[in-house]
Amino acid sequence: MAMKLQRRHFLGLAAAAAGSPLLAACGDDELKVSPDTRFPAGPFGADSTAEEVTAGLDLAGRTALVTGCNSGLGYETMRVLALRGAHVIGTGRTLEKAAKACASVAGNTTPLALELAEFESAVACAAAVRDMGVSLDMLICNAGINTFGELELVNGVEKIFVVNFLGHFVLVNRLLPMMLAAGSGRIVHVGSRSGYRQAPAVGIDFDNLRGEGAFDSWEAYGRSKLANALFSLALAERLAGTGVTSNVVHPGLVKTDIGRSAPAVFRVAFDLVGPLFAKTPAQGAATQAYVATSPGLEGVNGAYFEDCNPVIVSGDHHMFDRAMAERLWQEAQEMTAGYFA
Repeated sequence: MAMKLQRRHFLGLAAAAAGSPLLAACGDDELKVSPDTRFPAGPFGADSTAEEVTAGLDLAGRTALVTGCNSGLGYETMRVLALRGAHVIGTGRTLEKAAKACASVAGNTTPLALELAEFESAVACAAAVRDMGVSLDMLICNAGINTFGELELVNGVEKIFVVNFLGHFVLVNRLLPMMLAAGSGRIVHVGSRSGYRQAPAVGIDFDNLRGEGAFDSWEAYGRSKLANALFSLALAERLAGTGVTSNVVHPGLVKTDIGRSAPAVFRVAFDLVGPLFAKTPAQGAATQAYVATSPGLEGVNGAYFEDCNPVIVSGDHHMFDRAMAERLWQEAQEMTAGYFA
């Protein structure tokens, strides 16, 4: 069984690195990405960088919170937003990690600790932000993990789901009142194509979030990214007309250290072929930086972005399943009872 799963994961990694031709063999050959004409298209694309999409912007007087600021996409997003004049609150799993990252970039930054596996930490982080007395203009839910290992539970819930989705669910809902009071702000969820390529066939398998059935780390990651997309969708409906918006982005296949826990064969394979196809962190951070800051996206709510543009995905998946999004919201409230609000 272990060899079967390893082979599947290896094929998936190779497919991702090679522009996904192998994924068609896994049953998603009918998936098609096309522009979402309900929302404005921009001048940027897959090769754009975070610096390019924010060029000419003056973000002085604005405050952004970026989770996972100490490496990869989070670090680059923090660096560029601070470069453009924003006050960036950067979170890391420990205050030491966040402080080191914040101190290494030019501009106005404030480090905070946020361990997304612990709901108490999300509550404390949100309280610290509120105590700063700032107006939160951008909330970028960037941090995430992929364990590539065996099932691990956190308070009885599958760990990848907790860290990538539930921890941010608590943080966002704790910060939402201050954003609603200000009447403006952008919430950006970092999702992934994995949400429609790797998630279980049923979408969110609500009967398997606590390890009740078979565990597949590949599907678990896809499930968590589908959850991020559905969270954004349900939140966008609740935010309609408030001046606060919620959108989800796919940063692309990016060479970061999210795969640091993968088996050695996967890391070696990605090191060999990844540079041929993968984006740099500067390119990977472009879409979230663009959605968080672009004047042309004022009021855009409930969209899904790839390569700096809003898109729709046809085919058999659950990315835009409103009924599933609503059920997920209710389930998430129950799972985070006592921390949600």
